[in-house]
Amino acid sequence: MTHSLGENSAVTTSPEGPSVTGGDVQTSSPARRPRRGRKTDWRKTLEITLLSGPAIVVFLAFVIFPVFLAAYYGFFSWKGYGPPTEFVGLDNYLVIFQDSAFHEALLHNGYIVVLSLIIQGPAAVALALLLNQKIRGRSIIRVLIFVPYVISEVIVGTGWSLMLQTSGAVNDLLDKLGLGFLAVDWLSDPRIALWSLMIIISWKYIGFAVILFLAGLQSIPEELSEAASIDGASYWQIQRTITLPLLGPTIRIWAFLSIIGSLQLFDLVYIIWGQYVSATAGTSTMATYMVLNGRLAGNFGYGNAVAVVLFLISLVIALVYQRYVLRRDTEGALTEGKN
Repeated sequence: MTHSLGENSAVTTSPEGPSVTGGDVQTSSPARRPRRGRKTDWRKTLEITLLSGPAIVVFLAFVIFPVFLAAYYGFFSWKGYGPPTEFVGLDNYLVIFQDSAFHEALLHNGYIVVLSLIIQGPAAVALALLLNQKIRGRSIIRVLIFVPYVISEVIVGTGWSLMLQTSGAVNDLLDKLGLGFLAVDWLSDPRIALWSLMIIISWKYIGFAVILFLAGLQSIPEELSEAASIDGASYWQIQRTITLPLLGPTIRIWAFLSIIGSLQLFDLVYIIWGQYVSATAGTSTMATYMVLNGRLAGNFGYGNAVAVVLFLISLVIALVYQRYVLRRDTEGALTEGKN
């Protein structure tokens, strides 16, 4: 379609817009805006670098570099001072896997992992379900349950070691209650010491699990429970079919943290059982074995080799757990590439 403007000009209408031709003035279709994709990507990259750069540097300097340094020292028989010169190759690692004391420590760590999941998990879920109800004084109960978790391990270990001694408060209380026949050596008897450790661990760390589960419970919509209740479901049916499945991701995250923490357990065992008693009492762990046969024995090269083995065991378990247990949760959290 053409509209006349004068002798030598006309306006032509096209799908791209009107244009004036045939005269001194000619208007074409509007120019496209310049792309800002590269500029935006450059700014985003710069922001990410500036914000995460310091954290990455610290992580590399204090986590990754020490791991490689420990692996390097693990190939030497090193006394802890001066540059390592006595290269022994894989001898330290061969001694580790042939030492029965390390096998016992590894077995104890396995017991602690399993017992922590069995004891703390159900108890924490039950307490979280209870404290999620509208009961009187639940805020105080939450605080009392969480307090042991924030207390220093030194205080916890010292207090429990005093109470569980042969002449300590626990046996004295049993004697006054007429239950003196139940008084035992809670710390030195190999048949009981590991269970004493599990009581202490559960008392200290169950508060963290309860708070974590409470946060997960509060994220579950109440409409689901109300609808199931209207349909005639009982309280336990609601918990079994609605609450626990929706609480599953939180439980799996807690289990992962509990497994890694149990594998690296050191402070409570070292404080309560000391340097040498843990091995005879049946409570030694890989971390206490590392300190006993590394720093205390003056063989820092061997200690570094044990640290590398402990790191690799934890890393393999973490990767396997993430691959086969946390895979569904991590995939559900990712949104990129799903459209």
